[in-house]
Amino acid sequence: MPDNACRLYLITPPRFEPSVFRDSLAAALDAGDVACLQLRLKDASEDDFARATEILMPVAAARDVAFLLNDNAALAAKLGCDGAHLGQTDGNHAEARRLLEGRILGITCHASRHLAMEAGELGADYVAFGAFFPTETKETIHRAAPEILAWWHEMFEIPSVAIGGITAANCAPLVQAGADFLAVIGAVWNHPEGPAQGLRSMNAAIANALQLGPDPLCR
Repeated sequence: MPDNACRLYLITPPRFEPSVFRDSLAAALDAGDVACLQLRLKDASEDDFARATEILMPVAAARDVAFLLNDNAALAAKLGCDGAHLGQTDGNHAEARRLLEGRILGITCHASRHLAMEAGELGADYVAFGAFFPTETKETIHRAAPEILAWWHEMFEIPSVAIGGITAANCAPLVQAGADFLAVIGAVWNHPEGPAQGLRSMNAAIANALQLGPDPLCR
């Protein structure tokens, strides 16, 4: 990945009707660059995940967007997803790496350099840091600073994902610190002018931040 690359990592809302959401997803993905889509459903059964995957994964695949499942590596492998994103308490990470051989495995590392290095040694395809800003999506227990992104970018080749309350208005320090991906939910799906405009705004903010160059305070 080039040093100046930073792309969107789009996460679905926690609750939606897949057959209705499909059109909103297609419109958003058609509006600009997205690297991957994480299916995140709250309080959903395996059948719910299976139905949502069946409906939404082809939308992502048609646009060359990787489709990842949240929290469950075994189900991601079973459903044929491109990979999975796991938190620190989401099962055995080594077993997940085995199950997802040849597919993407991302691991949440909060604000911990130690956890990130462990994930890298395990063979994670990316490490996720955050939350960087307050978020209403889930309870914020761990807070990260842009410096951890700069440290990781300088020390390791494995990509980093910044997550937590990221918007077009506040993302510049994360891009300048070296984040490879920005994970967003509300900035796209809750945008007052609709998801497509939300995605365009995020891409524009990333481009503007890249033009400013690295933040010297994080180097």
